[in-house]
Order: sequence, then structure tokens, then C-alpha cells
Amino acid sequence: MKDIERFIAGFRRFREDYFGSEYSPFEHLKQGQSPKTMIIGCSDSRVDPAILTDCAPGDIFTVRNVANLVPPFEENGGLHGVSAALEFAVCHLGVEHIIVLGHSQCGGINALMKGTCGCKGGGFISRWMSIATPARERVLAELPEKDTALQQRAAEQAAILLSLENLHSFPWIDERVVRGELTLHGWYFDISAGELLEYRSETGLFEKVSK
Repeated sequence: MKDIERFIAGFRRFREDYFGSEYSPFEHLKQGQSPKTMIIGCSDSRVDPAILTDCAPGDIFTVRNVANLVPPFEENGGLHGVSAALEFAVCHLGVEHIIVLGHSQCGGINALMKGTCGCKGGGFISRWMSIATPARERVLAELPEKDTALQQRAAEQAAILLSLENLHSFPWIDERVVRGELTLHGWYFDISAGELLEYRSETGLFEKVSK
């Protein structure tokens, strides 16, 4: 119960900070939200998009999942949580930027590379991580003799690029990108180094953006 008590105490501080004065930051947010950026991040507890970017409530529309993956566009009868979030952000909120935020030491990518996804009687993780199978195959083909740590880092970054490709498979995303109304970004947070890297198409590399 100590964690729960700590969370409740944290909420009290949040309420005091954000609702305790006549100049509450939530005064205009009570009327609705209008973020200009969507971040697709990992569920990893160390990689909170709002904390990493020092954003205030209302600044970013966020969806998080195992390994920050974007599935390809599909119109079958499945339950598509990420796709629904994308549709809401793009078609209803009119976001101008979508950032796929990956990170080092990703448990989902580690499981994918080791082939140990899921637990007995489960299978949800393995089915979800199958989205990133092309990234795994690419890394193993291009870096067959490299150590597992380097392969994992390469796979984490390759999965970001795969998700960016999958974003283009959504017609209402690709149309807006072509018209210049929407820009896609691939970011990679190196936990050990405390560095943020951005994919740059002109070099084909993830390069540091933080000093």
C-alpha cells in the first residue's frame, strides 16, 4: 500500500500546483484539448514522454505500448488501439507532428531478438511484437556476427523506422504528410548516456539532438 499512498499524496501536490490558484493551468484545458504533437512511446516505466520533454498537461497527445510500435493500416474486425489513437489525433485534433519515441534497453525488443516473447498460456506479447519481425530479420541479416547488445540497439532503432513506414500506410496520415500538414519524427532515448537521438533521413542515421 505504500506505493498507493505515495501516488495519492502525489495527486494532492498535483492538485495544489495545478488547481490551487486562480491562474490554474487547467483553466483553459477544461474547455478541451488542442495539442499539436502526438508521441507514440513505450510502456517502459523509465521512458515517460511528458517527463523527457518537460511538457505540461495539454502539450502532447500520447499513446504508449510495448516497444512503441505502430501496426500497419488494417480494416479488419480487430481491436486497434494504436490505430484509433492515431485517427483521433490526426483527424480530430489535427496534430502537426507525430513522434515515434524508442529507447535503449527495451524489454519488448529484447524478447523479440531472443525469441522469448510471451508467457505460458499468454501469447499477447508475441503476437504484438510480431509487428517488428521485419526489423529483427533486417538486423540479423545485416549484423549476423555482431554481439547481442549491438544487435539489440540496432533492432530498437530499426523498429522505430518500421513504425514510421507503417504510419505512411494510413491513407489520412500519408495524405497530410504529402501536403506538408503533418511531419513524422523518429526519436531514440539512450537511457545509459542520457542522450536523445533523432533519425535524419539525409544521413540515414540517428544523431544526437541533446548536448
